[in-house]
Amino acid sequence: MGVGMEADEGVMATDFFWSYTDEPHASRRREILAKYPQIKELFGPDPWAFLKIAVVVSLQLWTATFLRDASWLKLLTVAYFFGSFLNHNLFLAIHELSHNLAFTTPSLNRWLGIFANLPIGVPMSITFQKYHLEHHRFQGVDGIDMDIPSQAEAHAVKNAISKSVWVVLQLFFYALRPLFLKPKPPGLWEFTNLAIQVALDAGLVYLHGWRSLAYLILSTFVGGGMHPMAGHFISEHYVFSPDQETYSYYGPLNLMTWHVGYHNEHHDFPRIPGARLHKVKEIAPEYYESLRSYRSWSQVIYMYIMDRKVGPFSRMKRKAPKKDS
Repeated sequence: MGVGMEADEGVMATDFFWSYTDEPHASRRREILAKYPQIKELFGPDPWAFLKIAVVVSLQLWTATFLRDASWLKLLTVAYFFGSFLNHNLFLAIHELSHNLAFTTPSLNRWLGIFANLPIGVPMSITFQKYHLEHHRFQGVDGIDMDIPSQAEAHAVKNAISKSVWVVLQLFFYALRPLFLKPKPPGLWEFTNLAIQVALDAGLVYLHGWRSLAYLILSTFVGGGMHPMAGHFISEHYVFSPDQETYSYYGPLNLMTWHVGYHNEHHDFPRIPGARLHKVKEIAPEYYESLRSYRSWSQVIYMYIMDRKVGPFSRMKRKAPKKDS
């Protein structure tokens, strides 16, 4: 792998790390499948996905109605220590559904994604799928992979204070970045997602008041910022070691996050649902045990903020492939 820019000792990089090789997952996938073909038996939907999503959606919507007369302090407290975990769980359920891992029929996964979207308060399920699949197919490719911070973000974030603000607001950057840098025309599914979400939000306000909706929005916002669950946004692909661009997390929060922490395993085998990803590491440990990984997402956030060499530029990028003329 060639690296185009590395940060000097104690100095934040002023450009991304540039790789002149392909992303590592496709070749590792082929190698692992050749050695362990039984891994293909792990492919396919998670039969418990619908039930898991239905329980979390029901619990979060009930909590929102229960808090309709709560004080703003109580709303914020419950949102941070309870609702944020539920809404982030649903965000990662939508991630799972973007890979069609609840049903074999893609449209059923989209409908379930729209349902999982309801407590999040803002329509995002369908749009997320469009951009996320490109993140897998074109990992790190300049102008295509919208998981990577923009130049404006990277140049604006210079120190621990600005990095802290960026972490608090990272969900906004994550959601709005593709709409500004690589907008895609909405289709029928996006309008369906929007209409159903607006109907739920309006109905909740009409029946229970604005505070119920505010609880859902707060749960989404705080759960995507300075929060242990949100550590995965940074841990997955931010380069703390220039020779590695994807990192796994093997801590307890995997139980609440559809095992998204098994991120090397996920990129190697996106057709395997989160609940079975640990089996990939069990079957082929020699491919993963030598890779750097994490045990704490909170520690990752702390490292990101306090390490002067690390910032939004700490991502691996590669040039877009040239189109045939």
